[in-house]
Amino acid sequence: MAVAQQTASKAKKPAAPSMSAFVWTGTDRKGQKIKGEISSLNVAAAKAELRKQGVTAKSVRKKPKPLFGGKKKITPLDISIFSRQLATMMKAGVPLVQSFDIVAEGLDNLSMKELVINIKNEVEGGNSLAGALRKHPLYFDDLFCSLVDSGEQSGALETMLDRIATYKEKTEALKAKIKKAVKYPIAVVVVAVIVTTILLLKVVPTFEELFNGFGAELPAFTQMVIGMSRWMQDNWYIFLGAIGGSVFGFSEAKRRSQRFSDALDALSLKMPVVGNIIYQSTIARYARTLATTFAAGVPLVEALDSVAGATGNVIYRNAVLKIKEEVSSGTQMNFSMKSTGLFPSMAVQMTAIGEESGSLDAMLDKVATHYEQEVDAAVDGLTSLLEPIIMAVLGVIVGGLIIAMYLPIFQLGNAV
Repeated sequence: MAVAQQTASKAKKPAAPSMSAFVWTGTDRKGQKIKGEISSLNVAAAKAELRKQGVTAKSVRKKPKPLFGGKKKITPLDISIFSRQLATMMKAGVPLVQSFDIVAEGLDNLSMKELVINIKNEVEGGNSLAGALRKHPLYFDDLFCSLVDSGEQSGALETMLDRIATYKEKTEALKAKIKKAVKYPIAVVVVAVIVTTILLLKVVPTFEELFNGFGAELPAFTQMVIGMSRWMQDNWYIFLGAIGGSVFGFSEAKRRSQRFSDALDALSLKMPVVGNIIYQSTIARYARTLATTFAAGVPLVEALDSVAGATGNVIYRNAVLKIKEEVSSGTQMNFSMKSTGLFPSMAVQMTAIGEESGSLDAMLDKVATHYEQEVDAAVDGLTSLLEPIIMAVLGVIVGGLIIAMYLPIFQLGNAV
């Protein structure tokens, strides 16, 4: 029984203590008053750290939380910047633990700063970097941790961190381009709805009061707009509720229903113009992820597991898993890619050349670069195409409402 308890106690490692921010005032070696901030486990540890720095602390207290707002969220861009900074430090010959201190010192995001310090504590406690990162799966996925683990085992961690940083930077840049292509028309539609609502609620009722004194029948177009205005005034809460409910229902259905999410993935590839951008970005992600993992020394079959999740689309995730099964049974990857019917001929041919020449990672890297440039050009072209269309739509909506309001005035002038 005692042996079992000892085994259980060894199996359960205590969680790494979290760091807190402290503000302090004190004097330096010359007796001059100074103040600052420090991250530490507690007040005693903070004072001890200050003594090492030659500071005589007069007061050390926990940094108060801001009255409004809390900590900023950690975004994928924060992780990308952290990867690049850590890679730069390691390539410069700075020890890993010291690199964490330098990176954390320059961070403004307190949440990110705490994350870096927690990882540093894990590494100082004897855990590997990959093991420390795996304790934060919300920010570091399996692909990230696997690449770091490969770098540690091969003794080339600084090279692997550099590859990871490049991969994260290019991935985030690609995501930003896709968001730019989608957000622009959505933002304009929102503005159009807001402008139309304001006109119907505030401007049209003013004209309606004016028309009541005419004593003549209004044009059909004007009557239709006035009817819309009256409905909006009486049922504006239904209108807002319908929009809010639709947005909330869509987001919840996408989050909770896998079938709905999969259907959206399939539909997104068939959308005009935008579907082509999503298609090209998916191919770019596939090639970039596979090139990075394969170059890191990860076996091809294992690499395809990571690639499947990184494609970002269920159609291609299933296709990559099918490729993995065929490759594991001895089929060449270019044949498997071609049999799916989902990959462009350029990607298939470049993969075949890479397999024949033994430079698959270099060929896939070129494929990724090509399709990233295609996405960039397509997004710029879409933006240029949408600008005149959006201006025309806004002009028709706003101009139509204005014309509807001035038609009775024009008719009255003609009658006089």
